[in-house]
Amino acid sequence: METKSGSRRLLVLSLLVLAIDRGAALAQVGLGGGGAAKIWEQNCRNCHGERGQGGGAGTSSLLDDDWLAGGSDWDLFQSITKGLPDQGMDPFGETLSEAEVWSQVVFIRELRYTDRRKRLGSPKADASGVYASTHAKFRVETVTEDGLSLPWALDFLPASRGHGERMLVTNRNGELRIFEDGRMSAPVRGTPSVRNRGQGGLMEVAAHPRYEENGWIYLAFADRITQDGKDLGMTKIVRGRIEKDRWTDEQTIFAADPDSYLPTDIHFGSRIAFDPKDSSILFFSIGERGRGERAQDLSLPNGKIHRVHDNGRIPNDNPFVGREGALATVWSYGHRNPQGLVFDAEGRLWDTEHGPRGGDEVNRIERGANYGWPVVSFGINYNGAPYATPWPRQGQDFAMPTFVWLPSMGVCGLDVARGGWAGEMFPAWRGDLLAGGLSGENLDRFRIDASGNVVEHEELLQGMGRVRDVSVGPNGSVYVVLNGPDRIVRLVRAE
Repeated sequence: METKSGSRRLLVLSLLVLAIDRGAALAQVGLGGGGAAKIWEQNCRNCHGERGQGGGAGTSSLLDDDWLAGGSDWDLFQSITKGLPDQGMDPFGETLSEAEVWSQVVFIRELRYTDRRKRLGSPKADASGVYASTHAKFRVETVTEDGLSLPWALDFLPASRGHGERMLVTNRNGELRIFEDGRMSAPVRGTPSVRNRGQGGLMEVAAHPRYEENGWIYLAFADRITQDGKDLGMTKIVRGRIEKDRWTDEQTIFAADPDSYLPTDIHFGSRIAFDPKDSSILFFSIGERGRGERAQDLSLPNGKIHRVHDNGRIPNDNPFVGREGALATVWSYGHRNPQGLVFDAEGRLWDTEHGPRGGDEVNRIERGANYGWPVVSFGINYNGAPYATPWPRQGQDFAMPTFVWLPSMGVCGLDVARGGWAGEMFPAWRGDLLAGGLSGENLDRFRIDASGNVVEHEELLQGMGRVRDVSVGPNGSVYVVLNGPDRIVRLVRAE
């Protein structure tokens, strides 16, 4: 009889087959230094070539689509571990740990990405500026470059009827601005002071679904405290209103205990999503702040997706309410750095979150589930050192990703293609997830079936800049916030 652990192992195998060969910056391929590169140099290069092109000792290329004895990364892992005696390949499981073997799977995926990007390039517009995707043709228009300094997020005000493009835009330096009728406002006065260091600052902005009634706007930012002479930060959620050009009526929705604040400058998470079935409920993400072990500690906010009422009150049906030593706001845990969070058209909650070097994830977020970080990972350390393996061990009950990018592409920003009060720009994409990438500089589209499986995946854009946020506008246009260069663009249907 198949055990629970065995069923999860099969799930890992199925999603590994879906893992694709792109998404990270080319510089991420570590052909120098130690770790995975050193293992490759000492054990694999002579036969498989410096970049996996094959040729030595009669080996075939690892770069084409016929490179695996079985067709998945799991099969490659098994081939490296157990060897291929008929092809003269020794079993490296006798000399390498499982984590070291997995590092070679990741390394080969990086080699394949580099080769594939070089051969096939990126999505390109034709001479008239039209991109042709699977279900739609589109153009890319620049919305604005004004008033942007590392823009982090945008959201549309529900009261935009008759106002054209009316959206809230955050800059990481702490500025909240309003873009309306083609013009960017001066910064709204009186917004919270932020810890603008590293990856933190003013991040997410979200208008309440009933904004026309209540005027509430929600912000997620890196809050600062000083403790024992140290500059510490943590993600904080507040709401307020804008009257003329001033932030007013501020209320704290979530603030961590001061003992949870850290000097680290990374992994703030910070996305916000309102429950479409009950707009009085909101979810928000907090990264593990560079302290992976905290993602498994239910007493700490790090590495969690949280659920609260829109006024900050904790719902009685949260999964850990009443459990001793657990934060009652926690909805799911074991996350690394979720920087995409959205409900789809079916009311399912999804996140995209950063892995380390390799292993960015799309996850369906379930009540009380543990997503495994840092115990399991599809990636390796940034310096190339082996880290872990991606499958749960006996007795470990982890929710596994729906999709994995190998190599990673620095996921950031997530929305769902849909129509609005002003129309529907891309009806053929209706319900699809749209995910951005920082290091990959890409915008990807996912179609997910009723069972939660990815049935379509394509890259829509690549190479225009680091994608920080993705937001679908009132007429279904897809707005993309870019860093380097700092600008906002949108995808519109090409007639």
